Amino acid sequence: MTASARAVAPDDGAFMRRALALAERGWGQTAPNPMVGAVVVRDDVVVGEGWHARYGGAHAEVDALNAAGDLANGATLYVTLEPCNHYGQTPPCSEAIIAAGIRRVVAATADPHEVARGGAAHLRAHGIDVVLGVEDDAARELNAPFFHALGSDRAFVQLKVALSLDGAISDHTRRRGWLTASEARREVHRQRAGSDAVAVGIGTARTDDPVLTVRDFEPPPRVAPARVVFDTSARLPLTSRLVQTAREQSTIVVCWAPDPSHAAALEHAGVTLVHAATLADALVALRVAGIRSMLVEGGAALATSFLQEALVDRLIIFRAPIILGAGSLNAFAGLPSATLGDAKRWRLMQAKRFGDDEMTVYAPPL
Repeated sequence: MTASARAVAPDDGAFMRRALALAERGWGQTAPNPMVGAVVVRDDVVVGEGWHARYGGAHAEVDALNAAGDLANGATLYVTLEPCNHYGQTPPCSEAIIAAGIRRVVAATADPHEVARGGAAHLRAHGIDVVLGVEDDAARELNAPFFHALGSDRAFVQLKVALSLDGAISDHTRRRGWLTASEARREVHRQRAGSDAVAVGIGTARTDDPVLTVRDFEPPPRVAPARVVFDTSARLPLTSRLVQTAREQSTIVVCWAPDPSHAAALEHAGVTLVHAATLADALVALRVAGIRSMLVEGGAALATSFLQEALVDRLIIFRAPIILGAGSLNAFAGLPSATLGDAKRWRLMQAKRFGDDEMTVYAPPL
């Protein structure tokens, strides 16, 4: 057993779960920084709470310490990420903790950022007891795109699929329509708000003519997510709502062999063209363009391609309590068949209900 493990108190997990809940209040507002929450506890009573509300604003630790005031002296600080130890948009949180007289810090997970990390060691050097690893998995999952970005050169991909009970994404008519109800659709908009980009394939873009903006979510994201269309030949119609609003919100077409005249017209309308021969190359190019996380919403062909090439970091399934039956379009029919013995099990990360609809989030097999 490690020294940190021995130092864990019975209530550490409960206070850290409160800090994680506070961290989520920064959803859509903190990128490229992570969401962070903090709780100050003295004599088993919460005397201050805070969270990183917006990029460039006060960090969670400082927000909580300010709320606690003089009661922070001698208290324990719970924080979902190791306190930073550098001057960035704000001064080091480690120095604020020392100045406040905190005697013990419990952090959910270490900060892997090569510039910001080191807060735990600095606090220990000043006589403060530091515990790392309480609710570590939950903290890392909350900021999965942030941690992914520090170890990968491509965008983090969340693939969202809405299904019937029998695995269909549309009925036999292939007409547009909602499988899920309004509560689940609001959750999708929340997920859009937490992403740098929202992506569809050219088939969906031409058939549905979506606008891919964030609605039904307050507050709106600090920076509206870019709209991305995977379109090998750059055929996105100039009359589409995506092109018509390209000067209002970043719109990217990922292509490889476009028609020169149509490509020029798209660029003239404000669309950015990203040239990539493969999906893997596209994700690297999008990362270079500043997109660290992307929510892929469809359609079936694009979802199949991402799954086949093992480029899905989280699979989000919304399942509606309906059966569409014969002739409906199965979401995964395009994937190669697998035997029961060979099929890899995806790892369940979250399950939640939205009215009668159910959302499950999976991580890829190890």
